[in-house]
Amino acid sequence: MMCQECGSKPATLHFTKIVNGEKTEFHFCDSCAREKGELIPGTSNGFSIHNLLSGLLDFDPTGKGSTSSKPQHSRCEECGLTYTQFSKIGRFGCSACYQYFSDRLDPLFKRVHGNVVHVGKVPVRSGGKIKQQRELERLKRELQLRIEREEFEAAASLRDKIRDLERKIADL
Repeated sequence: MMCQECGSKPATLHFTKIVNGEKTEFHFCDSCAREKGELIPGTSNGFSIHNLLSGLLDFDPTGKGSTSSKPQHSRCEECGLTYTQFSKIGRFGCSACYQYFSDRLDPLFKRVHGNVVHVGKVPVRSGGKIKQQRELERLKRELQLRIEREEFEAAASLRDKIRDLERKIADL
């Protein structure tokens, strides 16, 4: 693909901008991208995955900037890692960090994944019990919905399915 600006050099920078829901794709050569002021990967002002992750980790869901209620210098009691250090290196120091920084992780996971609970694929060889537990949770949600709608016959049927499934899970 050729540069859409000069039309003479191959495009090396391809990116998509979405502004107010309107998607626009750009394809520039290095020199045209510099002239237009766009970021070039690998340059000092370029985009990097590390900068993206750091930006996500520094995300403040309250929108209050650095004035969040929890101090930025909080530290894991097990390994001593601070949240600021975590946001720079992108890794926790120990398993206790997940618990210690949990109040900050849920908003981060929700922003990155759209949810705080993993609902994706489950490995086939270890997924039997997990699938049944997910089905149980789904049935319980549906039961609550049926009760709220006063559909008691359907709710009773769901209650029986829930009991059967709970017995199967207990036997595993």
